[in-house]
Amino acid sequence: MNAVTRFERGSLTKRRRLSRPRKEDNMMRFALWTAVLLGIAALAVAIHFWSPHATLRVTTGALGTQAQRFIGALVTEVAKDHPRVKLQPVQVNDLAASSKAIETGAADLALIRSDVSPPTNGQTIAILRRDVVAFVLPPQSAIDSISKLSGKTIAIPQGRLQDVNAALLDVILSYYDVPPHEVKRVFLAPDEMVAAVHQRRAAAILAVGPVGPGDVVAAVMAMAKGTAGTPTILAFSDADAFNRRFPAFESYDIPEGAFRSRPATPDDTVTTLAVTYRLVAPDTMLDLVAGAIGQTLFTAKPKLIALTPLASQIEAPDPDAKNPILPVHPGIANYLNNGEQSFFDELQSYFYLAAAALSILGSLATLIIGRVTTGRMREDQQRIGRLIQIADRAQVADAETLEALDRSLHHLVDEAVTSGGRSGSDSTMALAVNHVRYAVTARRALLERLEVAPNRPL
Repeated sequence: MNAVTRFERGSLTKRRRLSRPRKEDNMMRFALWTAVLLGIAALAVAIHFWSPHATLRVTTGALGTQAQRFIGALVTEVAKDHPRVKLQPVQVNDLAASSKAIETGAADLALIRSDVSPPTNGQTIAILRRDVVAFVLPPQSAIDSISKLSGKTIAIPQGRLQDVNAALLDVILSYYDVPPHEVKRVFLAPDEMVAAVHQRRAAAILAVGPVGPGDVVAAVMAMAKGTAGTPTILAFSDADAFNRRFPAFESYDIPEGAFRSRPATPDDTVTTLAVTYRLVAPDTMLDLVAGAIGQTLFTAKPKLIALTPLASQIEAPDPDAKNPILPVHPGIANYLNNGEQSFFDELQSYFYLAAAALSILGSLATLIIGRVTTGRMREDQQRIGRLIQIADRAQVADAETLEALDRSLHHLVDEAVTSGGRSGSDSTMALAVNHVRYAVTARRALLERLEVAPNRPL
């Protein structure tokens, strides 16, 4: 096999080897775009889960209670309005356990009363009801302030909340520097209350309930029957100051005749205290989910009222309220400030973020590919320059130098194959290699002829 044949076969082998980098480049591009597409898919999945799509655990009272009926109605309405949000009732024993469920993460929504261990991480979704704190007094009672309850007996309606209301009484007494142990309290059913008032075994009735049918109205009726007169409601002239010290209580003006119309009880507007029942969520709940729950409560209120009277007093919380015991959830504040929005409107901000993220990913991918391409092209240009230098030196090299140049050629070709060239420089690289190979082969052939005929001129 002569030198030219070896050169041609060597050139063919090198061209085959140089065709490999293009495949590797295509694989690199495929890998980069695959990574970009995977990033887009991951972002889409994240948006899917960030959107209102959740199963939320909500506390409820025992079976048959108003709280249980209210939660049942709310579950139905949320399922209608937002199929992607599902409420799962979680039964708890009392209000304190309901608050604890939010703090421990055992529930995502809870019915709580503002004065009963409010959760430290809780935020208000909606105010479900305001219950006034009413000290119902007999006609012409000498008690005109809390301090005068010292040494007296207070009747409290029997029921699930009797201990909670007794604790409320202790808070009020302590504010007015009345030792709780100096005020006796008895828990009585409505009929027993009438007899206790009639026999003067109770100086007042403490009832906590809505302005409407409930414990306060029942207490007023029991006092009226037991005394055959018109009861009065003890006023709190410093209710605002009380609120600043105990944010769980609010100042509330009871309108004339709120508890009985004839004769009117009270006979004039009376300022007293009130506690609120609230639907609360942990501060970690997504704004969109909180907004979805609030939207259902406020817009479906007429439907909820038809199912349970507890819904009749649902109202939106005040985002600007001072000294709140449980701040308004940002998702509810956003809903109240921006008006009713569809889920697609609410998700626009997420789509904008997604578009920005995709743009950044695309720019990064383009930058990476450009940097890789530029670096490879620069390396290929440097190799081509070195190949031309080898070709120039081969034209005048002796046999030993020619072998060194041939080894350098092999080394450069191996580098090019290993690193992979750009498609734009493959043909140039192949031409340079062929040029060097031809120069080396031609010089070797000339040197061989000189060995045979040493006197032949170069």
